Amino acid sequence: MELKMLGDNFTVCKVEDFSLVNLDPKYCFIGKTDEENSLVCLSTDVPPNVIQRDDGWKGFRIQGVLDFSLIGILSGISTVLADNGISIFAVSTYNTDYVLLKEENYQKALDILEHSGYNITA
Repeated sequence: MELKMLGDNFTVCKVEDFSLVNLDPKYCFIGKTDEENSLVCLSTDVPPNVIQRDDGWKGFRIQGVLDFSLIGILSGISTVLADNGISIFAVSTYNTDYVLLKEENYQKALDILEHSGYNITA
């Protein structure tokens, strides 16, 4: 399985509403529930109406379009990393999954995944 490194810095945050969120950058993940408005975006694109933010995230994506019938893709990655004491923040799109890790764990996580048989590409 191929994992493509993303060269950008990400921020995970809560926003008052989505009115000031810039949807034009290449990455913008929005989650809305009855309890919160969440946003994952490039650190350079955090809107001014942010309530809470957590900076210092790096990420990779699972390359290719993942069929909905595939089982255990994200579970496999998260288990390998959890077994090594590394937590993740996962975001899924229609096509694939994105995995974010705190910057201080990023290279270690990539090394562990590569050693576990994943193909890491830049």
